[in-house]
Amino acid sequence: MIEPRSGRRLGALLAAAAVTRAGTAALRSRAPGGTARWTRRNYAGKTVELYAGPAAAVGAAAGATALPAGPRAAAAVAVLAAGACGLYDDMAGAGDPRRGFRAHLGALRNGEVTSGAVKLFGISAAGLAAGALLKERPVDKVLAGVVIAGAAHFVNLVDVRPGRAGTAVLALGAPGLLRKGPGAVAAAASMGAAAAVLPDDIGERAMIGDAGAHALGAALGVAVVAGNGRAGLALHAAALVAAAAYGDAVGEVAGAGLG
Repeated sequence: MIEPRSGRRLGALLAAAAVTRAGTAALRSRAPGGTARWTRRNYAGKTVELYAGPAAAVGAAAGATALPAGPRAAAAVAVLAAGACGLYDDMAGAGDPRRGFRAHLGALRNGEVTSGAVKLFGISAAGLAAGALLKERPVDKVLAGVVIAGAAHFVNLVDVRPGRAGTAVLALGAPGLLRKGPGAVAAAASMGAAAAVLPDDIGERAMIGDAGAHALGAALGVAVVAGNGRAGLALHAAALVAAAAYGDAVGEVAGAGLG
């Protein structure tokens, strides 16, 4: 017999995976704006589709519906906003060669609002809003926002080759399954969506793009926040800020940043 807590985790994982697969199929059959809008060349020059990214965002949010009201709202805000901002960058910024925080902030200082800048500020705002729903004290709210936004950007930073982002979410989310409470359910939701897109991503038939990477990272961030107190939040926030700074400075990793 499956215990209630284990059942919620399994339900969140399966729901996220099922909705992600169904969403991918639905988008593929309709291809809003035409199929050309949803195809890209990957690092090896192969043609891949982008449907899995927004589908993963919706799937992760669907898995998170197993959470209590507060964390459920936080997950919806963080994941769907991160996915939407990422999708906007996937579409509007497809031909923009600029990469990394500094490039987009530099353009903003010159009066140009790039899709990467919209994504940066949009996901940051969504992270803070989600953090405010998850924590009570002002310091904890801010730390939670940094963790959620930082996790979203971190997963995007590691998405430099097929399967790396999904594998990272599975590896980093797995320890969260051992926790009690909403953090475990949120981790399961992120892992279910990641597992659903991983075969096509590794097989170079699809790429999750910024939409999928940021959404999966945001879901993972919600899991971290829901399962940690102030000390844990501070440690995660420091590590994520350091990773973002390093990724912005290193060529290959920065190439997958705020493109």
